[in-house]
Amino acid sequence: MTIALGLGIRALSTAAWTGPAGDTLYAVLIYLLVAILLPARPRVLAAGLALTVCLAVELLQLTGLSAELGALWAPLRLVLGTTFGFADLVAYAGGVALAYAADRLFGVGFSRAARTP
Repeated sequence: MTIALGLGIRALSTAAWTGPAGDTLYAVLIYLLVAILLPARPRVLAAGLALTVCLAVELLQLTGLSAELGALWAPLRLVLGTTFGFADLVAYAGGVALAYAADRLFGVGFSRAARTP
């Protein structure tokens, strides 16, 4: 659902808010993937790892490697992006914080669910 929403926002609108919204949803997706892959870990660790992955992807863009890989295989542009932007870092932090807060407030808790027999 997160992927569909992120791609849909970008496909259906060219408004200025779609870039930050897509980056925020990207960070939510990374949080969800980390939480699913490491279910027995605390949520705060999932948030930290998700933010680290997002930051690493954004910093990789400074090398130009992301753009080169995206030119070779178009779907990688969706995953790695192409150009560095400081605003993206802010959107990532917001997305991870949003996902963490939602998980704490409404989620079943991946870490608790994994520990129950």
